[in-house]
Amino acid sequence: MNASDPQFWTMIFTIVIAICFVAMAVAMIAIAVTVKRVTASAERVEQKLEPLIDKLNLISVQGREISVGFNEVTSNLSTATRYLAESTELIRDEVQDLRQIVNSTALTARDKVEMVSRTIDRTQMQVVDTTDFVNAKIVEPAREIAAIMAGVKKGLEVLFAPPPKQIDRVYVEEEMFIG
Repeated sequence: MNASDPQFWTMIFTIVIAICFVAMAVAMIAIAVTVKRVTASAERVEQKLEPLIDKLNLISVQGREISVGFNEVTSNLSTATRYLAESTELIRDEVQDLRQIVNSTALTARDKVEMVSRTIDRTQMQVVDTTDFVNAKIVEPAREIAAIMAGVKKGLEVLFAPPPKQIDRVYVEEEMFIG
């Protein structure tokens, strides 16, 4: 092939388009892997926080029971227990906020993974459509034109070929066999 052949440039453009689509697919896969890692990290944090929340709930219940029993003994102990309960509530609120953030992050990560999956599917369909279009609109007509041109070339060669030489000698050894 040479650079003046349209089929050569068609092949070059097709290769460039294919490389672009492969690069886009690799980028989408990298995004999907990153989103998956973020989701996994968020889930691990959530799993590690659940036992802490349960323990804090138990501590809160125990603290309230102790405060009822010793409320008559000393007001200082009552004040300390009240502070402990308030701290537990603050911690519970913070843990609840963390749980909401983790859930929100997990939902966002799932949405992004779905979006990346849809984008990869759409890209693959576009590659297939582009390949089919190039094949139908460029490659097949170019093949047909090349075949027609080969026929025209052969026809012109036959038309403009020099006339065949006349045989004006007879060879004795050769006999015509008709059988």
